[in-house]
Amino acid sequence: MKHLLLLAALATCSPPEKPAAPPPTKPRPVVSGPDLTALTDSAAPAALLAYGRQYPGSEVLLTTRLGKIKLKLYDDTPIHRANFLLLVRKGVFDETVFNRVVRGFAVQGGQTSERRTIRLRRYRLPPEIRPGHFHRRGVLGMARYDDEQNPGRLSSNTDFYLIQGEKYTPAQSAAAASRRLTPAQTRAYATAGGTPSLDGQYTVFGEITEGLDVLDKIAAVPVNAQDHWPNEEVHIKAEVLR
Repeated sequence: MKHLLLLAALATCSPPEKPAAPPPTKPRPVVSGPDLTALTDSAAPAALLAYGRQYPGSEVLLTTRLGKIKLKLYDDTPIHRANFLLLVRKGVFDETVFNRVVRGFAVQGGQTSERRTIRLRRYRLPPEIRPGHFHRRGVLGMARYDDEQNPGRLSSNTDFYLIQGEKYTPAQSAAAASRRLTPAQTRAYATAGGTPSLDGQYTVFGEITEGLDVLDKIAAVPVNAQDHWPNEEVHIKAEVLR
């Protein structure tokens, strides 16, 4: 009888509440532009130039746990600018982190340590090196890899960097640069700082307009001594402002 009463009492109790199901993941909105999985070194320039004409933009915001960085993209590097805008709008950089931090030199983003598939082919970009753009503090450039197999010095499509740099005397900047510097460039390296050894080697296609202090905070994070990967990752959220 006691067992029957116990079963009857249990039957009248409300069943335990099941944990709420996680909200369904919203599908990523479709963004106009070239198919990132189909672009190649040869096809990318024309496709990106057409995209840049149809969907222009000049200002991007990077948001990190250390603050926000506002970037202005240059008009005279249209392939790099269009590529950056396309990847921002497609959410590619939202899957990446600042993965190489060298204090007094530069911070580099565009890679991830997560098991995620960045939705694009590793196409490359033709260099757009302009004499007027140099590696002063706060500029935005694109990295390059495998120079022995890359005689055209094609840029990476995702691995961008922001220059922190150091201050150089006129003699030091002249010795470090791979080209002749103008008086204004020499003065900038002496007063604001930068990394003149990269001049003429990599495409500079934008600059920081707000958030130089955030650049310094990222450059100061503790890193792995072997690959300069931050011990605590600095994730990126990117959006086109205009």
